[in-house]
Amino acid sequence: MTIILFIAIILIAFIAYKRNKLTIGGAIAAALVGCAISLGLGIFGLLLLGIFFFSSILVGSFPPNENELGIVQKGQQRDTNQVFANGGVSALLAFIYFLNPSEILICGFVASLAAANSDTWASELGSHSKKKPYHLMKRKHVSPGMSGAITSLGLAASIAGSFLIVIFSIIFWWGPSYGSLILLLALTLAGFLGNLVDTVLGGVWQVVYRCPVCLIETERENHCNRKTERIKGKKWMDNDIVNIGCTVFGAAVGLFTGWLLL
Repeated sequence: MTIILFIAIILIAFIAYKRNKLTIGGAIAAALVGCAISLGLGIFGLLLLGIFFFSSILVGSFPPNENELGIVQKGQQRDTNQVFANGGVSALLAFIYFLNPSEILICGFVASLAAANSDTWASELGSHSKKKPYHLMKRKHVSPGMSGAITSLGLAASIAGSFLIVIFSIIFWWGPSYGSLILLLALTLAGFLGNLVDTVLGGVWQVVYRCPVCLIETERENHCNRKTERIKGKKWMDNDIVNIGCTVFGAAVGLFTGWLLL
């Protein structure tokens, strides 16, 4: 059964690469993440990863906000760093579960994916808000795509993205009960909090550059065919590092939730 799952994972990663959803490095990383998860948590873990992956593709298929173009660091094709930033923590927890099974680890795994999905949905759907995002640290409205900013649409999408992952995990591992309802709410909150941490990290420490030609603030090191100038943030703190912080925090809250409730 495990071999069949591995083959299916590699095939799906290859198809995603051929459809330009993943770079070649991203496809290899996705295959590694999928194999680690299927090894530890079997078909249910793999299905939950699939729900995250395909729902991310779905919400990312909407045409990007024109005001956001040129600001965000990367495009629609996921690369190696993006795949590991979103799925690396969940893969690690699944592998630890393979070595030492515990329901608490499942909670951490679920919350990590919920945080990644929460962040993805908030970013992809929130950018389509009719109102300008409000930057939490600058305390003013900014252009779509700037890290550290929120919209009401983005917050709603964030909760929905986290809930989607958690509701399926409840069906897979715990089933209907009063305790499962509490766990559903707690893990959904864990995923949502992971996204909020992502927003704070992005707004305070993520590197921001300014284009010397058009003077736009951007996450990119090159813009208008010119090297941009760093104006704030840590040079090493790019969007991928921020996403790791999101999934690590979500996983930590999930582990604590599991320890408290299970």
